[in-house]
Amino acid sequence: MRLYTSYGSSADRRAIDEAINALREGKLIIYPTDTLYAIGCDGLNNRAIERLCSLKGINPDKNLLSVVCAEISDAAQYARIDNRAFRLLKENLPGPFTFVLPASTQLPKAFKGRKTVGIRIPDNVFARELAREFGNPILTSSVSLEDEDIDITSAEALGDHYSYVQDIAMTIDGGEGKTEGSTVVDCTNSNEPEIIRQGLGDISL
Repeated sequence: MRLYTSYGSSADRRAIDEAINALREGKLIIYPTDTLYAIGCDGLNNRAIERLCSLKGINPDKNLLSVVCAEISDAAQYARIDNRAFRLLKENLPGPFTFVLPASTQLPKAFKGRKTVGIRIPDNVFARELAREFGNPILTSSVSLEDEDIDITSAEALGDHYSYVQDIAMTIDGGEGKTEGSTVVDCTNSNEPEIIRQGLGDISL
């Protein structure tokens, strides 16, 4: 597994190109966000989604699936965003939030029959630039928190830990990661949005 570095205010060009190639080939990548490091794949590639869900032990029929997008306009292709939700997203993104929204019909088979999708637009230059240049949503799941022997803030440690996974093509080192996930906000209620998991993001509803 290759390790690339992407520090500073601009994303490393080589890391972006290699990550895009890996995603297009249906591979997985480990990359930085504004919260935990994450494992990502092409959100429109059913086989890649199955690989990621299998690795993380996610049942796509029962667990929320989330995608990283570059902009709200991109997210609108995959989620139905009404005026109230748009104002909430505009006020808080980019940022450490996952907004649960009604799913559109543009998502792949793994989302069929699902009524919701999680939308992430992280406050992280690399993650957004990757999503922007890749063009597809990046299905994303945070690295596991269960194994206390792993330094989940270290890209190198995560790369070593997941080195046995052939489907993970590369790890992008974006510096020290966080130890807490995003705040999850359910926007599907007809009354008011609801915080269903408090994470790093503080939000006023």
